[in-house]
Amino acid sequence: MTTTKSSTRRTSNTTDLALIAVFAALIAVCSVAAALPFGVNGVPLTLQMFAIFLCGAVLGARRGFFAVLLYLAVGAAGLPIFAGGASGLAPFAGVTGGYLIAFPFAALIVGLVVERAHRSNVAVTAAVVAVGGVLAVLVVWIAGSVGISLYADTPFGSTLKGAAAYIPADLVKLAVAAVVAAAVHRAFPTLLSRR
Repeated sequence: MTTTKSSTRRTSNTTDLALIAVFAALIAVCSVAAALPFGVNGVPLTLQMFAIFLCGAVLGARRGFFAVLLYLAVGAAGLPIFAGGASGLAPFAGVTGGYLIAFPFAALIVGLVVERAHRSNVAVTAAVVAVGGVLAVLVVWIAGSVGISLYADTPFGSTLKGAAAYIPADLVKLAVAAVVAAAVHRAFPTLLSRR
């Protein structure tokens, strides 16, 4: 009996690590492959938020948070997987620093909302994911604006207004991610039950 529990725990840990690695890779692909060089205050448009919404919505709070942290750690270590092929620590101190720092927390927020719904026996639908996603968008918008304001030495209020230009695109990414995540949970209803 103890051997079976130990084997199950080992398999669950291996599955968790694999999912975290796969979703970190998804963020990297969405950051580099779809980066458009124009944007407000030099922040490029990417599909990063789509992947981050999926991390939290599919993996849950803890695994989603760690998937985004892994992505950030690998990029900080020198692999060119940040927007525009950037890497190292410079992006954390640059115009995108606030966004990068907020990303793990965005996945965490979406994951917490999805997990709460799951624990309450509420189906993980696109609407549930959207609730967490809207909160995550607000956190990323504010943190990103703080980063831009500090880097560019601009007034926070005007920077916040300028960075709001990203919100419509983020909401579109959220809508797509919510539909995808809901489909994943219908196909794999025990995905959030794994610990």
